[in-house]
Amino acid sequence: PKTYLAQVEGEVGEAALAALRGGLRLKDGMTRPAEAERIAAPQLWPRDPPVRYRKSVPDTWLSLTITEGRNRQVRRMTAAVGHPTLRLVRW
Repeated sequence: PKTYLAQVEGEVGEAALAALRGGLRLKDGMTRPAEAERIAAPQLWPRDPPVRYRKSVPDTWLSLTITEGRNRQVRRMTAAVGHPTLRLVRW
């Protein structure tokens, strides 16, 4: 299993987390279920260039654990539930 910390755009609701936990249909087929939970913002090194900050759109941090490793899978999964990834760190 691989664990990622993902900063995503918008407030992630329970429906989006349930979709991530149940597996999603992407263009290349279904994903396996992932462990997904909302977390507090972790203390990470500064990113250069910094992630764009928008006052009108909040962001949320997620912890995602996946058991397969498709190309850009975490980014595609979060985009499929309507929350594009802003920052991604393998933990």
